[in-house]
Amino acid sequence: MTGVRVVAAAVLTIGLLAGCSVGSTPSGAGTGAATQDGYTSTDGTTTTWAVGHRTGPLQVTGTDFDGQAQDTASWLGDVVVVNTWYAGCPPCRAEAADLAAVARDFAERGVHVLGINSVDDAGSAQAFQRSFEVPYPSVQDTGGTAVAALQGVIPVNATPTTVVLDREGRVYARILGAVDAGTLRALVQDALAGPTPGPTP
Repeated sequence: MTGVRVVAAAVLTIGLLAGCSVGSTPSGAGTGAATQDGYTSTDGTTTTWAVGHRTGPLQVTGTDFDGQAQDTASWLGDVVVVNTWYAGCPPCRAEAADLAAVARDFAERGVHVLGINSVDDAGSAQAFQRSFEVPYPSVQDTGGTAVAALQGVIPVNATPTTVVLDREGRVYARILGAVDAGTLRALVQDALAGPTPGPTP
């Protein structure tokens, strides 16, 4: 089995994605396809990793916009979806309702969603969350600590980027650009079907 499986996802227009890009496409990455393990172009492509090729565990910590501490390590054993966003990003607004729906629909199955916002102040972020009825927290990351933790495990080349962690906190999937609702739901379902970690010795 290969280490990477590339799944077709919604493709953004060049202008839409370029307006929210936070980095360049890795050297050697082709449009719409992975050319190296873990590298894809920033066009909405989804990349998944087979169990033996997953990196992590990934731990994101920080304080959310309501002043509450968040730590993905406390969710080990569950599936976690991490999403980078900011209020002025058009693809972030386009995907917000789909992410909120996934958070609500899968909450009873132990799926957690955590946002990372490195741009907005509390007022702008909370207004966005109210407008789109976002039910999950977002880490206020103006210092870049949470994004650095993410980058330390998986390349993040655009905003929005969405990362799905398996039950062991390892990177199962990454979407560069706005999520496609059907694709994200399928990824979450697949991650939920994965093995549950045993007790720590």
